[in-house]
Amino acid sequence: MRFKTILIITFNNVFSQRCNNLHRIFVFQPMFNRSVLLLIFLSCCLVQANAADIKNIGVPYVQNYTKAQYQSGNQNWSVTRDEHGIMYFGNAEGLLAFDGKYWQLYRMPNGLIVRSAAADGKGKVYVGGFGEFGFWENNKQGFLKYHSLISLAQKSNIPNEEIWKIYVDGDKVIFQSFGSIYIYSKGKITIVRAHKPFLFLFKIGSRYFVEQVDAGLFELQNNQLVYVNGSNVLGNTGILTILPFRGNKYLIGTAKNGLFVYDGNKITSWNNQANDFLKTYQLNNGAVIPGKYFAFGTILNGIVIIDTAGNVVQHVNKSSGLQNNTVLSLYTDNEQNLWAGLDNGIDRIEVNSPLYFYFDKTGRFGTVYSSIIFNNKIYLGTNQGLFYSDWLPGGNNQLLQSFDFKLIPGSQGQVWDLSLQDGRLLCGHNDGTYQVNGGSISKISAVNGGWTIKKLNDHLLIQGTYTGLAIYKKDNSGNWVFDHRVEGFIEPSRYVETDSKGQIWVGHAYKGIYKIVLSNDLKKVVSQKYYDRRSGLPDSYNVNVFNLDNQIVFSSDSGFCRYDDISDKFYKYQQLNKMLGTFASSNKIISAIGKKYWFINHGRVALADLSIPGKLTIDSNRFSSLNGQMVQHYENINLINNSIYLISIDDGFVILNDDDALLADKIKLPLVLIRKVENITDKISVISENTNTNSPADIEIPFAQNNIRISYALPYYRQAKIKYQYFLDGYSRQWSDWTTQSQKEFTNLGHGVYKFSVRAKINDENVSPETVYTFTILPPWYETNIAMFIYVLLLIVAFYVFRYYYHLNLKKHQDEIHEKLHREKEEFVKQEAIANEQQIVKIKNEKLQADLASKSRELANSAMNLVYKNELLQKISEEMAHLKDSSGKPLSEEQLKRIQKVINEGMNDERDWNVFESSFNEAHENFFKKLKSDHPDLVPNDLKLCAYLRMNMSSKEMASLLNISLRGVEIRRYRLRKKLNLEHDKNLTEFLIEL
Repeated sequence: MRFKTILIITFNNVFSQRCNNLHRIFVFQPMFNRSVLLLIFLSCCLVQANAADIKNIGVPYVQNYTKAQYQSGNQNWSVTRDEHGIMYFGNAEGLLAFDGKYWQLYRMPNGLIVRSAAADGKGKVYVGGFGEFGFWENNKQGFLKYHSLISLAQKSNIPNEEIWKIYVDGDKVIFQSFGSIYIYSKGKITIVRAHKPFLFLFKIGSRYFVEQVDAGLFELQNNQLVYVNGSNVLGNTGILTILPFRGNKYLIGTAKNGLFVYDGNKITSWNNQANDFLKTYQLNNGAVIPGKYFAFGTILNGIVIIDTAGNVVQHVNKSSGLQNNTVLSLYTDNEQNLWAGLDNGIDRIEVNSPLYFYFDKTGRFGTVYSSIIFNNKIYLGTNQGLFYSDWLPGGNNQLLQSFDFKLIPGSQGQVWDLSLQDGRLLCGHNDGTYQVNGGSISKISAVNGGWTIKKLNDHLLIQGTYTGLAIYKKDNSGNWVFDHRVEGFIEPSRYVETDSKGQIWVGHAYKGIYKIVLSNDLKKVVSQKYYDRRSGLPDSYNVNVFNLDNQIVFSSDSGFCRYDDISDKFYKYQQLNKMLGTFASSNKIISAIGKKYWFINHGRVALADLSIPGKLTIDSNRFSSLNGQMVQHYENINLINNSIYLISIDDGFVILNDDDALLADKIKLPLVLIRKVENITDKISVISENTNTNSPADIEIPFAQNNIRISYALPYYRQAKIKYQYFLDGYSRQWSDWTTQSQKEFTNLGHGVYKFSVRAKINDENVSPETVYTFTILPPWYETNIAMFIYVLLLIVAFYVFRYYYHLNLKKHQDEIHEKLHREKEEFVKQEAIANEQQIVKIKNEKLQADLASKSRELANSAMNLVYKNELLQKISEEMAHLKDSSGKPLSEEQLKRIQKVINEGMNDERDWNVFESSFNEAHENFFKKLKSDHPDLVPNDLKLCAYLRMNMSSKEMASLLNISLRGVEIRRYRLRKKLNLEHDKNLTEFLIEL
């Protein structure tokens, strides 16, 4: 007992710190192993499809869930899954739940760390921590509540240590600590103890095994511990996993002594490729992957996966995708996702995915634009040059396929294309085109920018470059050599295809399409025509040309097009677009095998099968993890053999085994889960949670909380585009549009019963069954039955009160009417007097207007009379020069001067001006006053000119009145403009009229 106490105290002290001191890891390994192994032997029976073979090239897709995402503790000690598909994690801060969309943390009493967790499949999740174990279960409102089971144990038997393992077995639940095993059944707890402390308890099928420190392996039978003979060969480093093996055997994993096999009679060491690895990096836990694989988590170097023959087929660590190399727990779900609870974060590994990734985590070779496998070497064309490494497929004699990429000397720069042509590997480069020979290259063309190269016939190749087209031919050795550039075409040629008529179609690097006919010797362009939007293409930009099943098709953001030779126009390829669905707007087509083609829609990838005439099947589900990872517009997929593809991605490559990606029946999706209902009226508060579990079918919501938000999620843990559609019966008229939003708000809901239906769709294809959630909005207090009764009483009382006051106010009302009539009569008389007065004013105004008009006419007549008088006097003056006396001689000058003086006095008579001025002032009141006020420097002659101008007189009339010449009038007008400071473009007459 003293040793046990020391061991437990030491263990708890070690676990109070992060796993960052390797010395402590090795010294206290029996106590340090912090994982919870939740064996999933029975899950093999639940997998409905055969497990795919796990490849040893690259790594499966790894989905990282960081601490920043789930907002909880770093360490995740255990993993389990309930009957609805919700994942639960024993976290450093409590029980962490994940439904595929939302994370939720449930804290334990006293903020305990959850070391172990196990779902019973019936709505309960059992958990254990320091000195505590119990279960979480939904109450009537749908909230997950914790129920402790410690009180069922006698006070002297309450654990004072961590609960490391929990197993649900029918109607009993087993909790295990280092000191005791607690068996909970039918409301009672039975305790199993031993003379020495336990390490970890394991459940394999219906059997339980547990190691006692320094005593060996024991089997728990009928609450009794039975020693397993020969278990001393396991050593005393600690048994950290026991898994079902071939037949009725068991695979035992130890901390430092490797793997052993127990056949029911004896235990023997199992020497295999993984042993040294597991010994070196310290095995910590294990899990079965249905099929023929086992996964082992380590303390120092991530996860290793082996097959039943002992071959290492996968190694996933931090450099290949894991967040952390210390694996605290492993769990395989029914979809063969391997969940890893880490010392820092949670990861999900898609071990049954047909895609295997190789990432350049160090940034050694940059962005990958093209990749290919040739002569047992893999080549990567990147923005930094051409890299290669050895390729050893099917190497069962080696630990794993490893890569050591090296830069080929002289290849520095942008590599655009790697193409295998008749046994020769050609490299299209920014600086030209090269032939690749193992680890070296030789330049065969200096034409810059080898974007794409295609066969014209058995002996000729055509290449699209930065500056047009280049032709290559074979030499006597079978090597491709540069022959010539095509004359007459210098456009950047991103895509090149040849149709059945020998016409060459070129996709411009930026905009439009060219149709080119070459001369018989292929040296020059005979004819060319440019096509863009004006030719029927949906757009002039982002138009590419491809060969699809021996037909030339043109891609655009609006769908595929075909060319009609007769009309010389492009038309939408409606039949193909309809069958492709969302991939109709693909920007690239890559030939696969047979009549299969890759369609790439701006980062999304799908494999289409055209082998059945008139029918097209397309699969994008299995390749959703590639979405957004390829270099846009430079996507590259190469066929290695009849079933394996090499796919270029931003910082590495992907291996796809098409045998594992055959089109299968549609996936049966789980139900969408209603995760939370919240009141959003004033401030956000939760009304209900987890309504898919044990909560009642009908939740009643007060009317004051009739603005609600419903959050939902699909527990689907694969890379996919998930969309949702909802319908609220009693509120909506039809199903909503498909959207990626996983919550919906409803405001101002009337009282009544509502049914909220929701379903999900994966990658625009598979649709889940409907989930229906019923809730009731209670009526407001003023519409309850009690309120209605009170309303009736109030109506009766109000009737009599109204009747009394009606008669009381009737006479008062009549008096008010008489008084009102009297006031209205007085008001009428008053209004009539006002109307009469207004009429009088109107008549006076009309009289004034008439007088003004009369005065204006008089003024005009007066002015005209003056004009006529002056003109007459002027004519007389002119005629005087012709007058003669009786003897026929001209009049004397003295006589003429006297007569001219009289005429001049008549023309300049101020009395005429005074009469005119008086009349003018009457017609144009205050004109002279305002003019003199604004321009005090005006002289009388200026005022006269202003008056005549205001009357819009002609220059001739003004000359007559002023007794000056027409030239004098123009001069006066010019001087007047200067005195008035008028702008050049302002009319003088208009200015004076507006004054």
